[in-house]
Amino acid sequence: MIAKGYAASEVGGQMIAWTFDRRKPRPEDVEIDILYCGVCHSDLHQARNDWQNTVYPVVPGQEIIGRVLAVGSSVRKFRPGDIVAVGPIVDACLECAHCAAGEEQYCLNRPTLTYNGRDRVSGDVTYGGYSTGIVVSEEFVMRLPQGLAINRAAPLLCAGIAGWSPLRRWEIGAGSRVGIVGLGGVGHIAVKLAVALGAQVTVITSSPTKIEDALKLGATNVVLSSDERAMAEASGHLDYILDTIPVPHDLSVYLDLLSLEGSLVVVGSLASHGSIRPESLLRGRKRVSASLVGGIAETMELLQFCAERQILPDTETIAMQDINMAFARMEHRDIKYRFVIDMATLKAEMA
Repeated sequence: MIAKGYAASEVGGQMIAWTFDRRKPRPEDVEIDILYCGVCHSDLHQARNDWQNTVYPVVPGQEIIGRVLAVGSSVRKFRPGDIVAVGPIVDACLECAHCAAGEEQYCLNRPTLTYNGRDRVSGDVTYGGYSTGIVVSEEFVMRLPQGLAINRAAPLLCAGIAGWSPLRRWEIGAGSRVGIVGLGGVGHIAVKLAVALGAQVTVITSSPTKIEDALKLGATNVVLSSDERAMAEASGHLDYILDTIPVPHDLSVYLDLLSLEGSLVVVGSLASHGSIRPESLLRGRKRVSASLVGGIAETMELLQFCAERQILPDTETIAMQDINMAFARMEHRDIKYRFVIDMATLKAEMA
């Protein structure tokens, strides 16, 4: 399967057009024509090698909406023409205890990432959704529920599930007092989801310009992290905080906002956040944890939840040729709140 896409070939390099070979489909595989792909902050990190693990050339993209082109002989769940979704994981062992529990993202034998990973069979580097098509094992393809706009649903597959999984694991519901730190790609969807689950949501942001947005999204309160008085007044008022900031920062300042036995869950950054002051945890038996997207069943639960309640990310559709501009705008926080690439623009370029 010959694919055409956009790739970064070196640290600091621009994303440029690139033609490459997809692996030969296996009996359990689904071949997908990519229609839309979300632009995740992880894509920017990997293209820049911020995590020191990028294998170049890298084709990012882990929020994929597409149409089934063909299926292998053993595929039973899909047929050509189906509208489907693929998230950050395209394979796992499916045999370990974590996989058996529906937690493929924590596969004890390591899940295969949609891009910049290693194929479980061949060992070849995987390439993501900034491309015309992709081949994925049936077990990691999800049917897109009716009612979800295919041009806006893609960010649910990473940004959305990044917030949904911890909200569900910590049993957020009616009466829960939830803080969302950061109102970006992950944060704005997390606000919508937490509100839909019945929580009282407080947004903690460094940007005064986002106060109005936070309230429109359903937050009942907004606290500016730069306002020491406001932060002090909010101290001890939250049961749970979801930290969605995608760059290193001090966690201790947010721990003070938690009530007795409150939890802060990091979902926005893989980078080190430095040391945490012990007293920030001691005053109230507080916890710090982290969460890594969700398994296939949990992601399907999210998609169905959003379809039933018409919860969609706030998106801006771009052409594939504008990806470098999009990356630059992301670095300057100039997006409300998620880019989605229309892959028809790539196909037109390559025709």
